[in-house]
Amino acid sequence: MKKLILIVVFVLMFGWAVYEFVGDADTEIVEENGVNDSEIETSGEEGASVASDIAVSGSTEEEGLDFGDMAPDVKLKTMDGEEVQLSDFRGERVMLNFWGTWCPPCRAEMPDMEKFHQNTDIKIIAVNLIETETSLDDVHQFIDDYGLTFSVYTDEGNAAAEAYRIQPIPTSYLINSDGTIHNKAFGALNYELMIQEFEKMK
Repeated sequence: MKKLILIVVFVLMFGWAVYEFVGDADTEIVEENGVNDSEIETSGEEGASVASDIAVSGSTEEEGLDFGDMAPDVKLKTMDGEEVQLSDFRGERVMLNFWGTWCPPCRAEMPDMEKFHQNTDIKIIAVNLIETETSLDDVHQFIDDYGLTFSVYTDEGNAAAEAYRIQPIPTSYLINSDGTIHNKAFGALNYELMIQEFEKMK
């Protein structure tokens, strides 16, 4: 009986030590990124998280995916096949959104993105992951079905998705007019959160 009690106590102590270690590691990561609990917001039903209001001591002018970094300059194609670069939109506040027609959260997000486009001067760059689509016709049909008036681009060869390390979709990067990353969101955003973050951009 004593042996059993000693084993249970040992297991509990070990479990508590692991819990403390993991908790401390998480806290360190958050503190290193300069984010606290009040600066992380969730969009509710869509489940997207956005970290914003990050204190950045000046841009290093180096490309990266952290807050304050210059957004990687990628090449995209318009639906008409014309090639553009992200840097072509320097001087405008940009929402760089990666999506697919087959993705339910992307479908849920699109009406809010259209409203966001209509009510602000944001430049929406909606990047379709064309390599995951059955055909380009599906993308055209999607644009018609949802009545999208913002520009849709394709990422042939997944070069842009790789540069931005896209895994879950939709994923959005909000980019300031100087080309630096304001914040990023994994999952669908709602209109209220889009507006809230837009007002903080420069």
